[in-house]
Amino acid sequence: MEYISASQFAEKYGISERTARNYCAKGKIEGAFLTGKTWNIPAEATLPKRSKKKVSPLLTALREQKEAKMKGGIYHRIQIDLTYNSNHIEGSRLTKEQTRYIFETNTLGITTENTRIDDIMETVNHFRCIDYVIDHATERITETHIKQLHLILKTNTSDSRKSWFAVGDYKRLANAVGEEETAQPEEVHRRMKSLLADYNSQKQVTFDNLLDFHVGFERIHPFQDGNGRVGRLLLFWQCLQAGIVPFVITEDLRLFYYRGIQNWGKINGYLRDTCLTAQDNFKVVLGYYRSK
Repeated sequence: MEYISASQFAEKYGISERTARNYCAKGKIEGAFLTGKTWNIPAEATLPKRSKKKVSPLLTALREQKEAKMKGGIYHRIQIDLTYNSNHIEGSRLTKEQTRYIFETNTLGITTENTRIDDIMETVNHFRCIDYVIDHATERITETHIKQLHLILKTNTSDSRKSWFAVGDYKRLANAVGEEETAQPEEVHRRMKSLLADYNSQKQVTFDNLLDFHVGFERIHPFQDGNGRVGRLLLFWQCLQAGIVPFVITEDLRLFYYRGIQNWGKINGYLRDTCLTAQDNFKVVLGYYRSK
């Protein structure tokens, strides 16, 4: 049988090495044993099952409506609102009505000479990303999950045909956000591993934990492009997982959102208040659909 170390197990599942050793010491990983001070873990071992958390009514409704291909419900609304706004922040020229038409009919409807193929592809792909989040919302987020979201988002776009652009993998070239420097390519894996380990070690996730992770992710900027959309998809995932009301950053909140990310760690209230405002707006939507 093949064995791996506690550090390899921790990296595989996006947890801290200390947590992996604790699992071994408490007998939660079957077949793990000590050689001196080193834990040997069966390579096929999986994470110990956590006590099952009650799935939120919202996630239950999203899964049921997704499976039934139901139109006009909260699943339908989230697909359109989250996709349109997240893409629009990143420069998509598609209107909300075009986004709705693509989701509802799988066709574009009325186009203009300014309609970009990439905007269409990334809209269709973003719908699939939301489905992926809904399907995996109760799972611990790992680097593999994050890369898969990027792969889905960027499949069949013009970026996917560039030899230097790593679709579904971390960036190969340094990038920046405006004048803000981000992690160098060789630093990304280490920093993402640390970010996930810190987040996954939280016993009770708070609203600020979500924002702290989001800012950390955006400052690392692990992908060549698509970081904002993947980051906001992860926020949606984390809200569903933690039983926190999700939120959508809309055009009127965009500049406040950017200011909040830039100032996080100095004036946390900027981002917190912006996201709480977005959350209040989403609570109104949930109220309309009678969703808890």
